[in-house]
Amino acid sequence: MPELLDESDGSIQEEKALNVNRAVIDIDERGVRKGNSHSEMANPGAPLSFSDVLRLRPVRRLWIAQIVSGFGDFLAVFAIISVVTFKLHGTATQVAMVLVSFMAPLAIVSPLAGVYVDRWHLKRTMIASDVTRGVLVLALVFVHDVYLIYAILFTMSVVSAFFVPAQSVAVRTLVPMAGLMAVNGLMSQAQQGSLIVAPSVAGELVQLVGANSCFLYDSLSFFISAALVMTLTIDRPTVETKSSAVLASMRQGFGFIFRHSTISFVIVSMTAGMFAMRCFGALLSIYVRDLLHSTSAVFGVLNTLIGVGMILGTQLLTRFARRIPKQNLVVYGLVGMGIAILITAAFGTIGSAAAGMFGLGLCASAIFITATTLIQHETPHELLGRVMSSLMSLVAGAQVISMFVAGPVAEKIGIPNLYFGSAASLVGIGVVGYFQLTKIGKVEAAKST
Repeated sequence: MPELLDESDGSIQEEKALNVNRAVIDIDERGVRKGNSHSEMANPGAPLSFSDVLRLRPVRRLWIAQIVSGFGDFLAVFAIISVVTFKLHGTATQVAMVLVSFMAPLAIVSPLAGVYVDRWHLKRTMIASDVTRGVLVLALVFVHDVYLIYAILFTMSVVSAFFVPAQSVAVRTLVPMAGLMAVNGLMSQAQQGSLIVAPSVAGELVQLVGANSCFLYDSLSFFISAALVMTLTIDRPTVETKSSAVLASMRQGFGFIFRHSTISFVIVSMTAGMFAMRCFGALLSIYVRDLLHSTSAVFGVLNTLIGVGMILGTQLLTRFARRIPKQNLVVYGLVGMGIAILITAAFGTIGSAAAGMFGLGLCASAIFITATTLIQHETPHELLGRVMSSLMSLVAGAQVISMFVAGPVAEKIGIPNLYFGSAASLVGIGVVGYFQLTKIGKVEAAKST
């Protein structure tokens, strides 16, 4: 069994250096956390920093895998859009269907995939998903028909519906509870960093050597990710269930979400936040052209500012999480996103749009990273795959719906009015959530006395 920690950082002394209470977290000599009791969930300890969690070799390897494969994914997506747009001369609908064909299966398949993630061997699921996607994206090198491209993206999305919740369960298994916020932040930083850099790199690669170079890199990145996952020891207790109980297992996952008020709130918050961001993304180019009367260069800068805001937000989160309850961070993130959208719509200048985009990314990190961490904290291990898959289904569904809704609604009421409505909705959900969570806290306090 390969060791998962370097000799310099795999000892009990390292655990003490991380200031983690052994009564709450127990890490063996390989860096694998043992046990996952209810008391651990109730008392996760002070949040660890990025440097703390990066001392753990499993975290470093998962993070490297995320950087390599995430960058490859964005390269491939932009290359596909370039091929459909410039080589196949696709229509606006055909270009939009590139994203729909990838997001729609996540919304539909994810709840079912979560059931099997909770049953199957976690490490094998992740490796098989990576290898399968590596082969599928390699097929894009030989495909020159838009409908075959849709089919490949659809199939890759189905496979991703198994990988994403499996990765989340692996993080929960490998990482001390106090380090979940930092690890989720690192994963988000890797994604946002790739989103900032990949478009320009993909454009240059497609221009100089062709789109196939992006597909080949993405394919290789999946195999690298699989190789890194192979080196991990993911020690999760297996749950024996009968295949005939699939629907019952899905109901158990949904039942836990509906019964757990905090989980329900953060899932609704994350779904609303993603819907608002995708409405922005779908209409931002039109907003820049028609209302700001500016250029594609400004459009690119504004998109970049969202990513920069999210990266900075992840740096600040671990500090705020030491003093502010996680569910309150989600509330503040919702209200902050609403204010950022309001600023963008109300003033209608390049400066206000830049401030709004930066604020949108900053506050979005408070929602997405904190919500993921809260779910990992509060969900029993045997249900985590189903709960994370349900979240992924709703978030993907929100993105697909926003692609179809934002345009027609904006044509009827105007982009500024759509932004005002989005801002009011986000602030409204945040305010209602704040009072609801306060009420829940009082009820739980009364029960404990």
